[in-house]
Amino acid sequence: QVQLVESGGGLVQAGGSLTLSCAASTSVLRINAMGWYRQAPGKQRDLVATITSTDSTNYADSVKGRFTISRDSAKNTLYLQMTSLKPEDTAVYFCKADVTTYRGARSGFWGQGIQVTVSS
Repeated sequence: QVQLVESGGGLVQAGGSLTLSCAASTSVLRINAMGWYRQAPGKQRDLVATITSTDSTNYADSVKGRFTISRDSAKNTLYLQMTSLKPEDTAVYFCKADVTTYRGARSGFWGQGIQVTVSS
């Protein structure tokens, strides 16, 4: 029902910037919210930032002031602008969509993840 494809990851030096994109293909009633999560080796998957259908945003404390989440509804694409990157930002970044299906059920879908590596 929902396919999410992340792009834009890679290797960057500390202090640098990257922008991640997540292209969504959907056949659902509504996308309620989308978000970015990340998982470092040996650690749990953590929230980075979320954005609702009314453009309300939420950020993890560790990225506030450095990362910006946005979306282009016309293109069904989610973005994460990352600046002032730190080595501790190194992780696999996942896109997630929280949707309401045509049956009225709430469900979540994940992208395959994309690697971001920040060198010191």
